Amino acid sequence: MSEKPYTPPDHGTSPSSTGQLMLVATPVGNLADISQRALDALRAADAILCEDTRVTTKLLRHYGISNQLIPLHDHNEQDRTPSLIDRLHQGQRLALVSDAGTPIVSDPGYRLVRAAQDEHIAITSLPGANAAVTALTLSGLPPIPFMFLGFPPRGEARRQHFAALRAVEQAGLAATLIWYESPHRLLETLKTQEQVFGADRPAAVGRELTKNFEEMVRGTVAELIAHFEETPPRGEITLLLSPPAEEDTGAQELDQVLQDALKNHSVKDAAALVAGIVNLPKRTVYNRALELARQNRTD
Repeated sequence: MSEKPYTPPDHGTSPSSTGQLMLVATPVGNLADISQRALDALRAADAILCEDTRVTTKLLRHYGISNQLIPLHDHNEQDRTPSLIDRLHQGQRLALVSDAGTPIVSDPGYRLVRAAQDEHIAITSLPGANAAVTALTLSGLPPIPFMFLGFPPRGEARRQHFAALRAVEQAGLAATLIWYESPHRLLETLKTQEQVFGADRPAAVGRELTKNFEEMVRGTVAELIAHFEETPPRGEITLLLSPPAEEDTGAQELDQVLQDALKNHSVKDAAALVAGIVNLPKRTVYNRALELARQNRTD
């Protein structure tokens, strides 16, 4: 039976070329988690842009697909983008995949997509697997709103990263937070979260999602630390942290201190004073002070 070629959708636009960039989601583990539309696109593309040719080759071989593979990763994307844009202007269709999941999300390709947009080249996304969303649905934590933050920084920057998020929570943010993490850094990351967010904060760790040894460990941050100290983590890791508890008074306390300061100080001076008291970033406190001052004027 002959295969039908992939037909690009008509979005009613008039791109400057007949080429198209296709963002194709691939499985995060289980090779069966790929759509027929994605397979058709990989077959029909003039070339496939991928992070690691060895990883993508396994997927293509599994489905009997033979196509040109072009490595596109963090170290060569900037240099390779101009030649890829040229190919798109020549009318070629290029498929962009990551090693696993949805392209661009914590993966290379952003520079190429922006360049293609600037050149008015047609771009389409073929949706599919995503580890962050898969973990969220299994975590038992509030699904909306959530914030995906990629990989946390290493070393001291990691603590600063978490401290900034905690500051924003104290200013009113209430969302499930999601990160990817490597197994050998997971325990250190959890211990830093314990220091910043507290030992009793509900959390979850998804491991090897969609694979044979899939695991979702749920509990407080302290319980997760105890679990992974006893059972060292392996495989691909997704880490989730619950929103602050409803009885978390951080935001209310910040507002009360700011309101008191605003009675006798300008917004700028009140924010500088309070930032030193509550140990929060000055910009975060200033933005909240400005909002409160506006509310006070309208009351």
